[in-house]
Amino acid sequence: MSQEAGGPAAPGDRIDPARSVCVLIGVDDYTHLDPLRSVRHNLAGLRAALTDPEIWGIADDRVVVVGNPRDAAALTGPVREAAERAEDTLLVYYAGHGLVDRHERQLHLTLPHSEEDRPETCVRSADVRRAIRDQGAARRRVLLIDCCFSGQVVTEMTPSDPGGQGSAAAVRTLKGVEGAYVMTSAARDRPAHAPDPKRPTVFTGALVDVLRAGVPDGPGLLSLHDVFLAVRARIASLRPEVPQEPQDQSSNGVGDLPFVRNRAVLPALSPPPPAAPGPARRRLLGCAAAALAVGLLAGFGLRPLVAEGWDRLFPAAPQGRCSAGASLLDHSDALDKKQDNYEPVQGLSALGLRGTEGADTAIAVADNEPGRYFTLRLGAADALDVEVRGARTLTRADGGAFPSWYDAEGLAIEKGGRTMLISSEADPSIRRFDIATGRQIGEDFPIPKPLRYWPEGSAQMGRSIESLTLSPDGRYLYAGWEAPLASDGDTRGRGLLRIQRYRGTPGGTYTPDRQYAYMASDGLSLVDLAAVDEHRLLALERQYTAGLGNAIKVVRIDLRGAGDVTGRKSLFRLPSESFVRGSVLFDLAACPSGGPGQVARPAGKVGNALVDNVEGMALGEPWTSGPHRGSRPLYLLSDDNGSQQQVTRVYGLAVEV
Repeated sequence: MSQEAGGPAAPGDRIDPARSVCVLIGVDDYTHLDPLRSVRHNLAGLRAALTDPEIWGIADDRVVVVGNPRDAAALTGPVREAAERAEDTLLVYYAGHGLVDRHERQLHLTLPHSEEDRPETCVRSADVRRAIRDQGAARRRVLLIDCCFSGQVVTEMTPSDPGGQGSAAAVRTLKGVEGAYVMTSAARDRPAHAPDPKRPTVFTGALVDVLRAGVPDGPGLLSLHDVFLAVRARIASLRPEVPQEPQDQSSNGVGDLPFVRNRAVLPALSPPPPAAPGPARRRLLGCAAAALAVGLLAGFGLRPLVAEGWDRLFPAAPQGRCSAGASLLDHSDALDKKQDNYEPVQGLSALGLRGTEGADTAIAVADNEPGRYFTLRLGAADALDVEVRGARTLTRADGGAFPSWYDAEGLAIEKGGRTMLISSEADPSIRRFDIATGRQIGEDFPIPKPLRYWPEGSAQMGRSIESLTLSPDGRYLYAGWEAPLASDGDTRGRGLLRIQRYRGTPGGTYTPDRQYAYMASDGLSLVDLAAVDEHRLLALERQYTAGLGNAIKVVRIDLRGAGDVTGRKSLFRLPSESFVRGSVLFDLAACPSGGPGQVARPAGKVGNALVDNVEGMALGEPWTSGPHRGSRPLYLLSDDNGSQQQVTRVYGLAVEV
């Protein structure tokens, strides 16, 4: 680093929050460009981190938030005003679209009405730097930029110098002050990436994570450059193939000054504060290049903010990536501890959709009442609007009642949406019912003897047919046993389960034709199935451990290539090729639970507040338009067992299957 006028900072000097001012600028509400739906979370998370006494501790009234400035003056004006107030350090942050003019090779920061190939509708980064530099007596100026091609600003500030002295003169446009520092989200010729519309961007999410978590092997006080190195490492670890690498430049040692407390090594000053919005997710949304060599950071969004101040922080919503193939879109507790005509809505253990795309109407069966089922309105998976629309009791064909111990656990709605198949663990049995009346149609389906209870078979009492699903064409019915047969057992804690396939026609006869061997995850049981196509299924696995709570996983399984184990007396010690292939689609505990208070947590609940006793699952038709196009909606349903410590909850997800 060059030593410019004023000399290097004195040893032990620190960037003082009490005498500094921050300006956080975010733009989303674009007329001609794509919305940027992560900016709001960027601003909320960064502001919360900077004002946290455990991190930097700048006062609320020394942070200015500028949302959707209408013109260049509305963007640079607050920067100039803040520069007049700052005595120690002026910190300016910008998030939004970044455009590069290929003729002038300048980075342009965008406004709500900015257009591609019209630089006069944007703000040149040079004008922002001038606003930072020209006003006030702040000893140091810091610029953080999160947009596509943001590294271009470093290039602009570094003069071309074949003799190799250019980098030493970096940040020269800020040299009228004692020292300056610049950190950018990407290189000059690279896009930045947004993980999810309802989460921060990759760069700002990593920045907030580092500020909140600290650096385990770092010093007690982290410098800006320490933070930068940790942010860069975190982004590199998210997905190595993503070509996003932050850049930084410093003059007069500003990047090496102590900046924030390292929470990983210093003791807490007070009880832990509420968590900031969660880590940046790993799905990238590319930036489109225009004929002008313009890049856009896709996937952001921000509702208009007041031009100055933001006293009310918005906790992050429980939405975002659960895995590479699944995202949590919404959840609803609207059914929890509710009644329908003075009857409690509880014990819901299976779910089936009657609609197609959007899946507005569904059926849920209860396992703690003598054959009750509820008609539900769900709403779209990304905008749940859950409501009970009536309930009925299942009856025999002659109208007679089933015994009070009838234990409905599996549900499959037949093509056309007029009839449904329901399994009971009490018998075990599978029966067809008319949805409109609740009456049984026809005879019970045949259950192979080895899959029945003793003395005919060796199924575990109360842990037999927990799941049902139909292939989309209705040709195959799949029934899954929750726990291993006594003759099958487990392998090192992984249950050896059976899935019985039936062949038939919707509304007609179904007869057993094949059995598949399925090895569940460690300690988990099979509680539901959802057919993707004729041969691929999703398996819902669940377990409860006292003191630890529930574990919930959804697994992709492929039946092709697996042998028929119908004649096998035991699955124990079968070779691996005899079992269906499976891979975990997502673990519900890995889904973001949002900020404090965003998910209801019953007393005594442990772990991720989202996770409850999920027993039902239903897969919708693929989205044909919108932000989730190509993915499929997946609904999950938890069974509260009539307990105050559990929740009746509906989850909406987007999955790639």
